Order: sequence, then C-alpha cells, then structure tokens
Amino acid sequence: MRAHRVFGILLVAALIAGSAAFAVQLRPRASLAQDASPVAAQCPTEFPTGTLQIMAPAAPGGGWDTTAREMARVLQENVVNQPVEVFNVPGAGGTVGIAQLANEHRGDDHTLMMMGLVMVGAIATNQSPVTLDQTTPIMRLIAEYEVIVVPADSPYQTLGDLIADLQTDPGAVTWAGGSAGGTDHILVGLIAQAVGVDPRQINYVAFSGGGEALAAVLGGQVSAGVSGLGEWQAQIEAGELRALAISAPAGWTATPVAGMATPVPGADIPTLQEQGVDVALANWRGVIAPPEISEEGRQCLIALTQQMIETDAWQEVMARNGWQPFYLAGDEYGQFLTEETERVVGVLREIGLVE
Repeated sequence: MRAHRVFGILLVAALIAGSAAFAVQLRPRASLAQDASPVAAQCPTEFPTGTLQIMAPAAPGGGWDTTAREMARVLQENVVNQPVEVFNVPGAGGTVGIAQLANEHRGDDHTLMMMGLVMVGAIATNQSPVTLDQTTPIMRLIAEYEVIVVPADSPYQTLGDLIADLQTDPGAVTWAGGSAGGTDHILVGLIAQAVGVDPRQINYVAFSGGGEALAAVLGGQVSAGVSGLGEWQAQIEAGELRALAISAPAGWTATPVAGMATPVPGADIPTLQEQGVDVALANWRGVIAPPEISEEGRQCLIALTQQMIETDAWQEVMARNGWQPFYLAGDEYGQFLTEETERVVGVLREIGLVE
C-alpha cells in the first residue's frame, strides 16, 4: 500500500475554522421546511416513469455508497412506484463518477449522483475536466462527524495512547481512510498539527471505499482508521472496533431526529477536544443530477427528494447512522456549491496544489 502525505494543513486549518462547510452548524429537524426551500410544490407530471438510478462515485461500503443505498431504499418504499437502483463508479475522489454523470447521462432526469465535501477538493486536485458547474444541483442532505477507531484487540486503549506513539514516531502510526486529500485525510493532518507533529510526516493510506478501509483496520494492517460515524457504527456496536474519539465539538448535543427516543449514535464517544486535541470537523453529502435535464425533470427530482426527507423512514435512517440534517435545495444548493468550490480552490491555489 502506498502512503500518502498530508500537505498544506496550516492553511487548511484556517479554512476549516472559517467555513460552515467544514465546521458545520447543524440545525434542528424543526427547521426542515426553511432549510429546504425553495422547492417545487409538486412535481408537475407523473415521475419517475422508469427506473431511478443513484450513482455512488466510490467503491461499495463507504459513506457515499451507504447514503445512496439508504436513499434508494427510502425512496422506493415510501415515495415512488418505480425501482430505485444504486450503481458504483469508484475512482479519484469521485471525479471518475462525475465525468460519467456529465458525459454518459447528460439530459437524463432519472439519474442522481451522491457527492459531498470530498469531491469539491478532488475536482481541483485531480484537475477534473468536469466540474460541479456542469451538473444540476438537487439537494444537500446530511452532515456527520468523523470517528477514529482501532480494532478491539489493539494495544491503543485510549486516544492518548495513539497520540503518544504518533508524537514519538509519526511514520510508524498508519491511518486508513478515504481519498487522499479528503475529509478523513484532513482530519488526521489537523490532529497531527494540534499535537505538535509535522503533518507532512503522517503515514496515511487512502482507500477508494469504506469497505476496503474497514478490512484494513480489522485485519491489523493499519494502526487506526478514520471515517464518518455511520460507516463503522455497526462494528463499533458489535465490539469489533473501539472508537477512540469523535470529531464533534466538546460538549456537543446531537440533534434528536423526529423525536426518536433511541440514543443518538456517537453521543457516548468522547470528542477530540474533550481529550485535549483541539480539533472539530464535520462532513456533508448531497445529490446532484446530470447537466441539461429539463426544468420539469429538475423540479421533479427536487420534489421527490423533499418528500423523502420528510418521511419517518428517512428520519430513522438519520438517527441510526448518526447523521444530522443539513438540507438545502435547488438554486440555493447550487449557490452553496459555487461558494464552496471557490473557497476550496482558493486555498488549494495558495498552497500550490492547483494552478
């Protein structure tokens, strides 16, 4: 496995401190209607008329894949009368997928693609010929915190144990996570910076999907893993993984979803800040459609997604995965993507990663 080095973390840290996209201000379920406006009141025609596809631009098992499959299930069981299928197009932080979306699915209003914060940076660092400007924004959906995990039989009983070895020999501590330069990678670099370790010495191993990273962690091939809480929640609950920390702010209170009485996943995991590592980080995900779809198709996709997030089934998905509502639809979501791209590319340009 090839180790990837973290770079430019000082500027990335400043970026995170000043950005709602990284330090997400999670809003309560009660503000759903306001968060998701404006949307079409109703789809103006019978829709969908055939199979609805959702692309997960990563390997099976990761955050995009999990969110896409949950979305597909809730849509098919609660919203639409047609099949909803998920397909995977892994590679390069989602840029292989976005190229396929724009080129092979152009004008197809029966295809959506899951995406998120990772893709914004990947488009720039991979010099993707296809950008978010060439897609159709539908809806921003969720935000979630990252967790740091080790196998149940790991010698690292606490975050302090792991940090002690990191400070002694940074290269000897290996970290499994998603795409190089993505959210998982950034979190490891921020942790290193916070504990006085040169981020360029980090030994980070990037995987194209959460399933591969999970296998590496469980197999003892790496020291620790970093991922969104929802990806590894089942293994944490089963006792196969031990969660050392969550990237929520100290004293965080997870937003209860739809009044559910069950404990919010991750609420019992100590935060980094509570353990003396002054880092907090949140991730977001949403869906986009291909370019050149009709206005009617766009409105229908927004309306379907709006109906989905208002179902009890989706609220149960949110609660089970430890996700928090981060809804924004249509043109407002498009404006958010434009601002997010400008901000991220500006920072990457300053640190010399893009021209």
